[in-house]
Amino acid sequence: MFGNWLKTSILMAGIVALFGAIGAALGGAQGMLLALLLGGAMNVFAYWFSDKMVLRMYNAQEVDEASSPYLYNMVKELAARAALPMPRVYLIDEAQPNAFATGRNPEHAAVAATTGIVKMLSARELRGVMAHELTHVKHRDILISTISATMAGAISMLANFAMFFGNRDSSGRSTNPLVGILVMILAPLAASLIQMAISRAREFEADRGGAEISGDPQALADALTKIDAYARGIPMEAADAHPETAQMMIMNPLSGGGLRGLFSTHPATEERVARLRAMG
Repeated sequence: MFGNWLKTSILMAGIVALFGAIGAALGGAQGMLLALLLGGAMNVFAYWFSDKMVLRMYNAQEVDEASSPYLYNMVKELAARAALPMPRVYLIDEAQPNAFATGRNPEHAAVAATTGIVKMLSARELRGVMAHELTHVKHRDILISTISATMAGAISMLANFAMFFGNRDSSGRSTNPLVGILVMILAPLAASLIQMAISRAREFEADRGGAEISGDPQALADALTKIDAYARGIPMEAADAHPETAQMMIMNPLSGGGLRGLFSTHPATEERVARLRAMG
């Protein structure tokens, strides 16, 4: 728990510093001060509201025992096995099989699954997936991933702003338009590297914890194999529109290749499956 709080603090400090660097590049000392204040305010906002923002991005609909008894009761049983408070449960109307967890702590957590994953996986396999997501809740990874997703989006937005307004002097005149172009390219890249630093290792830990909670590592291995085979061929528009949220998913939801593949926030599925198989 302390380790994840430390990671979260480092992440938030790193993002504020990145905001400050972008502000300094665009507007000197005044620009840096404004950007630092904006970064601090964004951190506070992300801590309290980033989970709601992400769920809204995916048009996730909350379900209960009456509206979706199959999924709700499965999560309820697994949460009890993991000694966790019952999280809110959401369905996302998307054909791509995927799932994620969000929230600032176990008491304010939510798990979301696409309609595609509910239809595609067997009950054993889906239990493994939801246990994986509950492990993120138990390890308090959800705060790190949700804040990083929100802030990476904000950095990309700030970089796009830089493209239009460039580097300006005290009179408001543009002094070097190349600075704006460089910031537009490098800032999202830096945000991606920050996300990569915190994402890959936690997926292995969530796989292991999910296998322990569900008591069925082979089912989770089978689920990951299925998801990997189908997710690549089924686009998810919300993920493509908000690529900064990709690292929250159990499997990379992005349909594009190139740099998106190079800077993947997920470890290779083959290695994840091999580790689960080795658990017996």
